[in-house]
Amino acid sequence: MPLSPLARFTRRVPEVSAFAIATLAPLPLLVLGAFFGGAWAWGALALITLVTFALDELAALPTPDAPEGRAFPAADTLSVALALAHFAALALVVFALSGGTGLGVASSVAVYLGFGLFFGQVSNANAHELIHRADRRLFWLGMWVYISLAFGHHTSAHRLVHHRFAATEDDPSSAALGEGFWAFAPRAWKGGFVAGYEMEEGLRARSIGSARRNPYPLYLGGAGAVAVAVTLAFGWRGFLAWLALVAYAQLQLLLSDYVQHYGLRRRTGPDGRPEPIGLAHSWDAPHPASSLWMLNAPRHSDHHAHPARPYPALQLGTLGADRPILPRSLPTMAALALFPPLWRRVMDHRVRALQQA
Repeated sequence: MPLSPLARFTRRVPEVSAFAIATLAPLPLLVLGAFFGGAWAWGALALITLVTFALDELAALPTPDAPEGRAFPAADTLSVALALAHFAALALVVFALSGGTGLGVASSVAVYLGFGLFFGQVSNANAHELIHRADRRLFWLGMWVYISLAFGHHTSAHRLVHHRFAATEDDPSSAALGEGFWAFAPRAWKGGFVAGYEMEEGLRARSIGSARRNPYPLYLGGAGAVAVAVTLAFGWRGFLAWLALVAYAQLQLLLSDYVQHYGLRRRTGPDGRPEPIGLAHSWDAPHPASSLWMLNAPRHSDHHAHPARPYPALQLGTLGADRPILPRSLPTMAALALFPPLWRRVMDHRVRALQQA
């Protein structure tokens, strides 16, 4: 029997063009929705949510891993394009939600949700990629994407705190077994902000004679400048729209952190140090459509093992009963995490089974 197009697709290593199609395809609909509302706005939201979910469920297999050492020179080009698209989209949606295009209430809701999902799942994933790049121009571009979402401190907290302490009690972004998302979110936000600041202060103090400075004033001042610019350009309604979009995007980043390490802990050795982080310490998801949409963010364990590895080259590896594998795609599980009793019913027994194994 000949393979379906979807089956043939999942048997090929995805090129950067596949990531470009997945991430950029909703943007024309989002733009049309921002100007005209109605079916355009709801169609964009359906493409991001229902169509992606259906493709994930219909795909029989995850896309295969790229050969070890394969280069993807176009990956950074797409990341730059997505970052520039982020800034343009943020200005457009604030303009639309502040009344600039005359949207009705229902269309405004659809536009808010659609653009919010793009910022929360694509812009966040892309900024995360950029802050791991050695090229300082790419690093600063990713940092400013976070700053535009009033989450600049994540640039420090993620690299200096999370990557060092993930899946331990010292990481604010690693949720404990039984901890609900709504208890986790404020603790992780505050904990990441404080821990990132302390790490930056420690680095600054140790770099005597260098020009290193703590970037937190830039994070806070940059977010303040964005807030002022939005208010001057679009009025108080634009400021409120920006705040609502910022809250939605930050919520999704916190959900991603919550889901990807929930209940997993590294063992502590006789010297008091945690074991090296490995496959057992992150929840991965093999679903191909959402992986393309989120720049392979669901291949989280390999990112921890190789933080500088570009997103098309991230490995999923062999899936087995001893691996933390999410039962549904990362966006679906993030939505489930909003309901802690249901989340614990689905996930807690899986965590305990892994602990026993």
